[in-house]
Amino acid sequence: MYTTDQYEGILAETVTLPGANGEWINAFFARPLGKGPFPGLVLAHHMPGWDEWYRETTFKFALHGYATITPNLYFRAGHGTPEDVAAKVRAEGGVPDDQAVGDLAGAMKYLRPLPYINGKVGIFGTCSGGRHAYLAACRVPGFDAIVDCWGGNVVMPPEALNEKRPVAPIDYTKDLSCPILGLFGNDDTSPSPEQVDQHEAELKKYGKDYEFHRYDGAGHGFFYYIYKAYRQEQAMDGWKKVFAFLKKHLTT
Repeated sequence: MYTTDQYEGILAETVTLPGANGEWINAFFARPLGKGPFPGLVLAHHMPGWDEWYRETTFKFALHGYATITPNLYFRAGHGTPEDVAAKVRAEGGVPDDQAVGDLAGAMKYLRPLPYINGKVGIFGTCSGGRHAYLAACRVPGFDAIVDCWGGNVVMPPEALNEKRPVAPIDYTKDLSCPILGLFGNDDTSPSPEQVDQHEAELKKYGKDYEFHRYDGAGHGFFYYIYKAYRQEQAMDGWKKVFAFLKKHLTT
């Protein structure tokens, strides 16, 4: 809980780290200044790319006491405005799942040895980033909590699989090794309420520690104040749930 008499400071910068296959990529890193130790958090950005909303969200988590890193999952597509790079990636059918997982694992490994980390690292993602975060939490040892915000294509029919996305994330559920918070809008189509039901059933099947919240009057991307999809009431409640969940699993 922030009080007006406490010291507060943040260091934020672009860093480089080894991602998938040991290839170097860039990332945006923000951490609180002060005594610490602080929990770590990896952010998996959405399909619009490594954009301003994700830089702001990196700051937001740092303000709340998390050493937060957001790797550029589109690094290999070249550089330019986030919109131009994202358009190129979208036209190419997205990034390979193995590559995204490797980059997120690299970000987690970047955080773990830092002297001010408290020993716990979570992962947060929205939209395609929620999907990538779920894949990483299932396939990479070392994450202590995951927040999946409306991650689409966790549930995938066989005809939607391809070389870049060969396995539906839901099929890795048995390997999920940390608690998960899921936030979803009931007006969304990807994931649809029926797909969220399927995901929840799979988590129950394997006895996973999960917490799902669904919001009426909200669709895909209801946290994004920069888009028409923004829903203030649902977003504010969702953020409260995010911070309560992370506090429970990463700071205690």
